[in-house]
Amino acid sequence: MTDSQDGVVLLHGISRTSRSFQKMQTALEAAGFATLNVGYASRSKPIEALAEDIHPAVERFAESLDGSVHFVCHSMGGLLARVYVARQRPQRLGRMVMLGTPNGGSEIADRLKHIGVYRAWFGPAGQQLVTQRDAAVAAMFPPVDYPVGIIAGNRSVYSISSAFLPKPHDGKVSVENTKLDGMADHIVMETSHPWLVRNGPAIEQTIVFLRDGEFRRS
Repeated sequence: MTDSQDGVVLLHGISRTSRSFQKMQTALEAAGFATLNVGYASRSKPIEALAEDIHPAVERFAESLDGSVHFVCHSMGGLLARVYVARQRPQRLGRMVMLGTPNGGSEIADRLKHIGVYRAWFGPAGQQLVTQRDAAVAAMFPPVDYPVGIIAGNRSVYSISSAFLPKPHDGKVSVENTKLDGMADHIVMETSHPWLVRNGPAIEQTIVFLRDGEFRRS
């Protein structure tokens, strides 16, 4: 008898592509997980519509597995995963790792949401990244009842956006706003927002959480 194989759905952040997760995907597969690295049109639709877009692929992937379905998400991908699970919860849902996800919103979105260039580039989903959510947006994110591990960064490569954020932050999201009520674990890594998905220690900790349900402390 062989052990069942777990799978991991990878969801990139806004204005990124599935290529950003290639290093993480390779490491997960080497660790024995099946993977689905989903590309989606992050700048063209609101988050709830994006959740519908990814559903067919995620559903097929989940049905192909005999183990649990985990999620590993970067930035807005974590919000997308929360909406997806709330609406289309896989039968064998496992654990979720979020890297730099603005669970409490982003102060940068607060500052820029009315500026035309921001609205044009980040689209409808970008308007949903604010810290003060209206009732409709807030309702998309019910409390989590599954194990969530959160990895935050505390370094920045963005000199301008850093001015909008309370310290510590990763240049896009404050460490405080990555936190989530009901999360199972939270750690901070010495890296910046775009590099969280490629950071070796962050990748190692992601695999540890998927296996153990908690991060490894030195």
